[in-house]
Amino acid sequence: MLVNHKRSKKIDVIREINKKNRRICGNPCPFLKWAGGKRQLLSQIDPFLPKDFEYYIEPFVGGGALFFYLLPKKAVLIDNNPFLINTYQVIKENIEELIELLRNHKNIEDYYYKIRNADRKPDFKNWSDVKKVSRIIFLNRCCYNGLYRVNSKGYFNVPFGKYKNPNFCNEVNLRAVHEILQNVEIIHDSFERCLDFADEETFLYFDPPYSPLSKTANFTSYTKENFNREDQIKLKISIDKLTECGCKVMLSNSSNEFILNLYEEYSIKEVRAKRMINSNALKRGEVKEVLILNY
Repeated sequence: MLVNHKRSKKIDVIREINKKNRRICGNPCPFLKWAGGKRQLLSQIDPFLPKDFEYYIEPFVGGGALFFYLLPKKAVLIDNNPFLINTYQVIKENIEELIELLRNHKNIEDYYYKIRNADRKPDFKNWSDVKKVSRIIFLNRCCYNGLYRVNSKGYFNVPFGKYKNPNFCNEVNLRAVHEILQNVEIIHDSFERCLDFADEETFLYFDPPYSPLSKTANFTSYTKENFNREDQIKLKISIDKLTECGCKVMLSNSSNEFILNLYEEYSIKEVRAKRMINSNALKRGEVKEVLILNY
């Protein structure tokens, strides 16, 4: 078998950079629980990752599981959830003030609902960005199932989780995340913004709200606007453009007829995920998902 020594050398360099980043930053990992997060699928995703990219872009960053797994030297993280992007920005720029505020929270039910309902009050708009982020991290770690969900008015509405000792102030990890974000561009915008940054040296990973498995299923509301079928088609058009530019693209989505037909000209790999967040316990369990590749 012929070995591409140039490619092998590049792979080794990337691995050494990742090792160095982990030594310096203390092995940072996702600081939020996020529905559809990919930590459980990393071992299945890893064999399909390209090894020779120079630039990483994640347009639906969410909890950032793959970003923290790769620890790329150059990256752009994009999401249209303003609270989420604000969280990344605050951790990058105001870590000590954030930790100080997180220390003051209490895992008590009455206190939880007081903090949860703060966004319904007129003075919430006057809260500082750091205070809003401490609220989101606290609620995320103490709410039921670690689910981020808002109602039609954009209000966080997940009930108290009743956990014995939730770690909502993980100072070691937050500082590690702070360090790794220093060379990362963080953007609040739609996924289409990625087209402004990508070139032939770029690897992009898309993890959008999934296409429903049935006509009666709903998308999870990360923002008050849902991601519908038209959005899935717009996403496909963007991926086609990125493919024409020579970018490497990986997309995660549900395994249904619509998605399989939409991406029929791409390479499609099946993976198995454990779905743990569902109001009906009988509907939790292993489900088929797909990885869609243009390489």
